[in-house]
Amino acid sequence: MIRPYAARRERALPWRDPLEVLRAIGGRDGTLGLFSGTGGRVLIAADPDAVREIEADAAQVTALLDDPVWAEGAVQLLAYDGGARPATGPRPSIWPDLMAARYPAWLVFETAERTLTAIGRGGDLNEAERALDLAEGWTQPAGPQGATEGPLSTSFDAESDEAAYRAAVADVVARIAAGELFQANIARGWTGSLTSEADPLDVFLRLVRDSPAPYAAFWRLGERALVSNSPELFLTLEPGGRVETRPIKGTRPRRADPAADQAEIEALAASAKDRAENLMIVDLMRNDLSRVCAPSSVRVDRLFAPESYANVHHLVSTVSGRLRPGLGVGQVMAATFPPGSITGAPKHQAMKVIAGHEPPRGPWCGSLLLREEGGALTASVLIRTLPFERRGGRWRWRTQAGAGIVADSDPAAESAEVLTKVSAIKRALTEG
Repeated sequence: MIRPYAARRERALPWRDPLEVLRAIGGRDGTLGLFSGTGGRVLIAADPDAVREIEADAAQVTALLDDPVWAEGAVQLLAYDGGARPATGPRPSIWPDLMAARYPAWLVFETAERTLTAIGRGGDLNEAERALDLAEGWTQPAGPQGATEGPLSTSFDAESDEAAYRAAVADVVARIAAGELFQANIARGWTGSLTSEADPLDVFLRLVRDSPAPYAAFWRLGERALVSNSPELFLTLEPGGRVETRPIKGTRPRRADPAADQAEIEALAASAKDRAENLMIVDLMRNDLSRVCAPSSVRVDRLFAPESYANVHHLVSTVSGRLRPGLGVGQVMAATFPPGSITGAPKHQAMKVIAGHEPPRGPWCGSLLLREEGGALTASVLIRTLPFERRGGRWRWRTQAGAGIVADSDPAAESAEVLTKVSAIKRALTEG
């Protein structure tokens, strides 16, 4: 029986490049890397002391999320389909509803300050010290780890063609006109297999190099792996009870010419369609948070703020509240998951409409949760994400990209937006 950690120790270490460390240990089962864009914090862990998977049991998921054993030094992945099931009914399961791993040893890189700290946890101080030694061992120089050159995937196959996607958008627009809903996020999917020489870590390293994102993640667990290059925060929960969500809605492509790029930002900020799309999700997230927060505490801190990433500009809003006493992460997720930005409004009906147009999503548009001291939680939205499964010795992957469809959506424009969103992943897989 595993118990909550009772001891924690830290140790300052000489600086190492986090990408070199991840490349050196990335083949180990359980390896985890969390990268916060350019100049941000990086967390690396391996060798978990507990692993758990839960299939199609919402009560067990909530119980694990609230279990003190899993409340510190742990990572948990919630698949989209488990959260959508109350609206969609039973559907084929393509990924566990929840995957979790707990790590006694961590490396914390503060890249702006170039500091490296090992963190060790355990049932007592001796166990915590052994965890520190384990983490320090990961930083020892290893032999050269060459990058895989050329295309990493044998193909980049669309699950459906552009005409089918445009027809799906038109159908949702018609449903909105009929009063069935206000917005739904509709996605396209692509699949393929890595070459025999390639590994999911190669894909992650290319994405971090070419299009760094604030919630990038690599996770290898058994015959599955996750590569995420997400720009979107789902939720944070601070030890004092403050909850924050930062939904993204509204997209424009980046341009090579600075003047043209600035024009895209200005057009996005002025777009009535994109602002309306964003506001609908802000209202939805206010409603979701009000289910678990003190009513007077829920507020909009920031509205329609443009943010720029490697290949897109987005509109981002911030909503916060204060959690009611006695509630935990399980209750927060039950009230808010899946994220409103990748479902629609009203959420329940949007998820039913999505299920009518898409196969199960699996981890894509789910959430990756980082659990830290004092009940702190950081949960990303798993967009710009590829789940991998190893079959017959080869890594099969699937990725999706979607757009929020509203009353005045143009099918051709929404299709172009989806292709822009998936472009960085496509380059990482198919180019050198």
